[in-house]
Order: sequence, then structure tokens, then C-alpha cells
Amino acid sequence: MQVICSKSDLTSAISMVQRAIATRSTMAILEGILFTAESDKLTLTGYDLEIGIEAMVKADIREAGQVVVASKIFGDIVRKLPEENVVIRCDNNYRMVIQSGQATFEIFAQAADEYPVIPAVEDAQKLMLPQGLLKNMIEETYFAASTDESRPILNGIKVQAEGNSFEMVAIDGYRLVVRREEHSGKNEIINFIVPSKAMLEVARSVIDADEEIAIFASHNHILFETASFRLVSRLLQGEFLAYERIIPPSCLTKMEVKTQEMLAAIERAALLGNVEQRRFPVSLKTVSENELQISAKTDVGSVEEYVTIEQSGEMIDIDFNPKYLLDALKVIKENKINLEFSGHSAPCLIKPLEGDKFLYLLLPLRR
Repeated sequence: MQVICSKSDLTSAISMVQRAIATRSTMAILEGILFTAESDKLTLTGYDLEIGIEAMVKADIREAGQVVVASKIFGDIVRKLPEENVVIRCDNNYRMVIQSGQATFEIFAQAADEYPVIPAVEDAQKLMLPQGLLKNMIEETYFAASTDESRPILNGIKVQAEGNSFEMVAIDGYRLVVRREEHSGKNEIINFIVPSKAMLEVARSVIDADEEIAIFASHNHILFETASFRLVSRLLQGEFLAYERIIPPSCLTKMEVKTQEMLAAIERAALLGNVEQRRFPVSLKTVSENELQISAKTDVGSVEEYVTIEQSGEMIDIDFNPKYLLDALKVIKENKINLEFSGHSAPCLIKPLEGDKFLYLLLPLRR
């Protein structure tokens, strides 16, 4: 096997597939990168038996071949090579030579015979989306997926599409995210649940542009595919939570706030405690139709701040986990948002001023 390629392209591909490399696997071969040189392309593969990532590299293939190379040492070597041009050779004894400029490395690879095959996605429904749209929607949703292994179905993101409508839903028992979008494409009616880990890797791999990504979903697996990478993941099986039932149909209090002003105030209030600790509360209290008090009190000290609002309905005095507020506010791009409340023990809804592009539902903390 012999290939010639650029250091930057190879480095990018290594970084991508390393996110699917198994660590401490019972199959030692999965701790390596599958290196495949064919007549017309070079493909790097990482696979941990749940997620498989293939990255394609532009290369001059002088001699085809396939080997498995240790992920960490191979990646470390390529990143430190002195020049952009990289020549890689591997003989029949699996001795791999990596050469760039005046630097020459020699490492041992292994046969690819025992490397498991990534599942094929057959009889699949197809969905086409702009990569930038998919990336943004995942980033605005995935953090609300549960990490509790006792309810594995909630470890995923529910994806629904029909016509030109596309929707993602994540819920962890304390908060809910519903993110909707319409685009110019025409989709089949699809409904599946993807592990949030896989969706995050997709977001890290796609580009923030209008170039499309193809999504193929079968009964058990899903494939995300562009010209430069492929990601295959198993799908989660089971009934997703009937989240529509927990969304209040009406509200007693509605307030319009500036997103960045609210975000900055919550960030300052969170300075007094560990936001990862669920019981650390930040209090929201309306003092007038145009003023909201944001406060916190911990063993460290206390803080009190006021932000301008436009409120209608009943006054509120309610506590929330600051982490959940921050997670939502950080990804909202609108300058202003609506906060809706249905009483002191009911969830808070964060919505756009118009339309239903997103909905963040947060449960309050009990006093």
C-alpha cells in the first residue's frame, strides 16, 4: 500500500474518526483506525460497535491496501509532521512508514481481517437537509437529552419529518426542548430516535453551510452522509415520552425579555454556587409589569439584580435550576423571547415572540 496526501486533510480525518474509536474495548482492534486505500479514494474508519465514522481523504493512491493502525500514535505522528506533503507506505509485513520532509516514522500496523464491518443501512427512508441547519438544530437540542441509563429511550433525540417540516425533541425529566424548522426540501414521513451521542458527533462533523447532508434511516440504524464523511449509528427502540401532554395549553403570566440581558443576569447569579448542583436555586420574581428581580442566596453570599420586562397576567415568584436556564438561553439566537408561567409550581415555557420555531420547558424547584 502506498498513498500520498496532505497533512491538513489527513489530520482533519483522523480527528473526526477518533471520536468513534473504542477505548478499553474487549476487541483490541477497535482501538485502531481502519486505513483503506482504494483505487479512487482513501478512507479512515473508527467504530466502537455503536457509532461508526468514515472520513474520506483526497489522496494519490499509488498502491491499494487495507490495514489497522494504532489510533493515538498514528494521530500524534501526523499532527507533528514537518511539511504538508505526507507519504504513507505499508508492506506485506504490516510495517508502516510515514514520511514528510526530512522526518520518517516507522510503526507497526495489523491486518484488517478482524475489523468488524459497519452495519449497512438498507431499505431506508431518505431525508435531505442543509448541513448548517442540522448542525444548529442539534446544538440547540442535544443538551436536554437524558443521561440516565435506567430510561435509555430518553438518551436519544426524537426526529420527525414530513414534507418540508423537520422537528427534533429531547427530554430528561426536568426539561424539554422542541425545535422545529421548515426548509425547501420535500421529506418522507419519518419518525425515529437517535442516541444524543451520535447526534453530537454529526454536529461536530458537518459544516455550517447550505450544502446538503443525506440521512438514511432503516428500522435499526441511521446513516448520515456527505461527500467527505459517513456516520452510522444504531437507533433507539421503544416509545418516546408523550411530551405533548406536559406542555401547558395556556398560561397565567407572559413576559417579554431581552435574551442577552436575561442570560447575563442569570450568569451573574450563578457565580455564587455550583450550577451543576441541581438544588442551587435562582429566583425570578416580578416586582412590577416592567421589572423582574433575579436573585440568589447561597453559603457564599447573595445577589440581586433587576431586568426590564413587558409582562401581562399574574405576578410570579419562582425558583429554577440556573443550569437549565443557561443551557436554553445560550443557544437562542432571537434578540427577545417570551417566558410563560402557569403558576408557582408549573413549568416555565421559553418561546419566540412569534411562531413555534422552538420551545424550552423547564420545571421549577420546590421551595
